[in-house]
Amino acid sequence: MPVRTGQEVIDGLKANPPTLFINGERITDPTTHPVTKNAVASLAHLYDLQHDPELRDIMTFESPMTGDRVGRSFHVPESKEDLEKRAEMHKVWADACMGFLGRAPDYMNNNIMAAGVASDYFAKCDPRFGENMRNYFDYVRENDLAMTHALTNPQVNREVSANQLPDPYIAMGLVKETDEGIIVRGARMMATLPIADEIVIFPSTVLKEQEDMAKYALAFAIPTNTAGLYFQCREPLDYGKSKADHPLGARFDEMDAMVIFDDVLVPWDRVFLMNDVALANRAYGDTSAMLHMAHQVINLKIAKTEAILGVAQSVVDMIGSGQFQHVQSKISEIIIALEIMKGLKVACEQGATVNDYGVMTPARAPLDAARNYYPTIYPRLVEILQLLSASGLIMIPTEEDRQGPMAEHIAKYLQARNGSSDDRIKLYRLAWDMTISGFAGRQSLYEKFFFGDPVRMHMALYGNYDRSKQVEQVEAFLNQDTDVQGVKEKELVS
Repeated sequence: MPVRTGQEVIDGLKANPPTLFINGERITDPTTHPVTKNAVASLAHLYDLQHDPELRDIMTFESPMTGDRVGRSFHVPESKEDLEKRAEMHKVWADACMGFLGRAPDYMNNNIMAAGVASDYFAKCDPRFGENMRNYFDYVRENDLAMTHALTNPQVNREVSANQLPDPYIAMGLVKETDEGIIVRGARMMATLPIADEIVIFPSTVLKEQEDMAKYALAFAIPTNTAGLYFQCREPLDYGKSKADHPLGARFDEMDAMVIFDDVLVPWDRVFLMNDVALANRAYGDTSAMLHMAHQVINLKIAKTEAILGVAQSVVDMIGSGQFQHVQSKISEIIIALEIMKGLKVACEQGATVNDYGVMTPARAPLDAARNYYPTIYPRLVEILQLLSASGLIMIPTEEDRQGPMAEHIAKYLQARNGSSDDRIKLYRLAWDMTISGFAGRQSLYEKFFFGDPVRMHMALYGNYDRSKQVEQVEAFLNQDTDVQGVKEKELVS
């Protein structure tokens, strides 16, 4: 089938809802429930963009199987130009949510694209698994499905391995094999965007390569409404308020959930890897999936930084503070961060090379730099917006207030140099939802751990970055004849 419309996404979730639990309640229809319906509508809007005639060639390409138009994020890039085209698609979706929808579907689409083309990697575990991976890639591309995933084990006791916890199935693991498939039990954290069609489970954080850890080495995918599969969600950040009062939270609370597997049957044709710790540990790296996912992310963070810059400058313009040097300095910090991220994006695309599976793959070093840089700069971007907005972030009466008995006073005392009180409050409400609201707090924590523990990220960068050329340059400099004055004197004598 061709790319889905937003209505088809909604109809699919209504017909096959994931098993969500929120505030002690089973959500039977996420398309209409107050705490999920706005996120579903935002998700649907992304899919509708694929049908915009002006965006058709950016958002879609012809399926290699049917000739129908399918999502560009499933395209297997063969050239640097292909990567640039895919980046355009990522940016359209990222701009639609101002970078605040961290797990838009194109993130996992990149993952499955890379893994599907690298199906031979999974065939090393079992030839069936390689075929399963190829078929799954075709399946999600041709049906334009949205996927979520869950990577980490529950945070119970970091001093011991998963198999040493009070119950060895606190962390999700293999229970047994059956004729129909495998039975898995335990939990994973955390699935963002559980309002998805499928959940993909890939290997968790690096496992110790010992026999008793083999049951945790798993990769598979199943529908989110599979029997025994439950999503225990966190407290919602969409409080049912208007979009004027909560411009981000009332649109983009993509939700996060602990995923519980209560002896879930995974059919054999949905299993991609099992019982091989070494293959599990290298899966993201050796298939290049991590790099293609990071390519989507860098486009998302550029969009987010552009949104912060736009709001910051709008605040400055609204209240007329742009003439102050410290204000100009703060805006410049945001510009620098934005241009660094844009430069790293260009570098990863221009430095791309073909991987072992014939896929043009973004260069790792710029992506690793971006993945380590953005979590450190994001808190500063938020702080700058707080400083520029100051007490204006606090005095932001609600939409009901502005229409209530104090409307005349609000209009008088909260007007701005370059806007009415409504204009000013509307803008500051957006700045508030970017910086100090509950939605903003979740975003700040999310950015800190978007790609994992910051210390481990630095360790990975240290371990992977080739510094030998720089060391050789230093050695060559130290070993050259440095007696410049002596050389000049010899030349004069001669």
